[in-house]
Amino acid sequence: MTDAPFESASHTARPMTDPFGRTISYLRVSVTDRCDLRCFYCMSEDMTFLPKADLLTLEELDRLCSAFIAKGVRKLRLTGGEPLVRRNVMSLVRSLSRHLATGALRELTMTTNGTQLARFAAELHDCGVRRINVSLDTLDPVKFRSITRWGELEKVLAGIEAARAAGLAVKINAVALKNLNEEEIPSLIAWAHGKGMDLTLIEVMPMGEIGEGRLDQYVPLSLVRARLAKQFTFTDLDESTGGPARYVRIGETGGKLGFITPMTHNFCELCNRVRITCTGTLHTCLGHEDAADLRKPLRASSDDELLSAAIDGAIGLKPKGHDFIIDRRHNRPSVSRHMSVTGG
Repeated sequence: MTDAPFESASHTARPMTDPFGRTISYLRVSVTDRCDLRCFYCMSEDMTFLPKADLLTLEELDRLCSAFIAKGVRKLRLTGGEPLVRRNVMSLVRSLSRHLATGALRELTMTTNGTQLARFAAELHDCGVRRINVSLDTLDPVKFRSITRWGELEKVLAGIEAARAAGLAVKINAVALKNLNEEEIPSLIAWAHGKGMDLTLIEVMPMGEIGEGRLDQYVPLSLVRARLAKQFTFTDLDESTGGPARYVRIGETGGKLGFITPMTHNFCELCNRVRITCTGTLHTCLGHEDAADLRKPLRASSDDELLSAAIDGAIGLKPKGHDFIIDRRHNRPSVSRHMSVTGG
């Protein structure tokens, strides 16, 4: 790893604590709302993306992330959209890696759709990234193209292999989709665990207009788990990362399986995270329309005093839990923004 030219926040502060006593130590940052796929549960096919002029520069994103690290963030995840389609994004990754070298940051990681991994996997490892999440809902090329609207499965699989070859631990994230990939989940488990990769299943979340209702997509993971339990032996794992997943160990494969259940089980009691959009908006909860503008204080001063105060004010208003609902009376988005804007 090499030092990067961007300036970092130098001040230190007490760890951030929300009104419910939860310490905020995990930051997810969407570096772009753009993506090279159009997964039908995430985006409409004719998405209107933000004007590039509205996005924070990479230097501003670096300064913003560094301010959070100075305030106690120890895990930083870069997301999108698809983070690897942002021009020169690796300069940001390399710059942020200096916080790994100093020990201020415990982990720098990324969530990606895998399409660009063959190109960037080795450099990600060189920058100190050791684990990544790859979103992949099916191993069927026809289904993959249907879900993503134009994606090529082989490109993603090649990216995953490049990441593994580069020394990156890969976790697969799969959204459970009604009548589409439900029956394929056992084979996804066998494939992922056969390659030493953990798998996490995710329920569809009601975020942003996608041109259709989520009710026809949504399958409760409680039902999926009950079906899987007839085929696999589960041992519940007492793992608390502050994240939403509940994990089991599968006896037949030896691998870990996670369940992220925003609809069937509110996962908020241990939430340790906040999200920043590529425009500098801070969301302290995925399932609320809360928003704090950090771009204005970021640009108002060359030091971080105003920025730090704005962050503290937003953390002080973090809600206890989300308001996600999907049923026949609530078949509309719970929040208007798309996941790609928020940072998935």
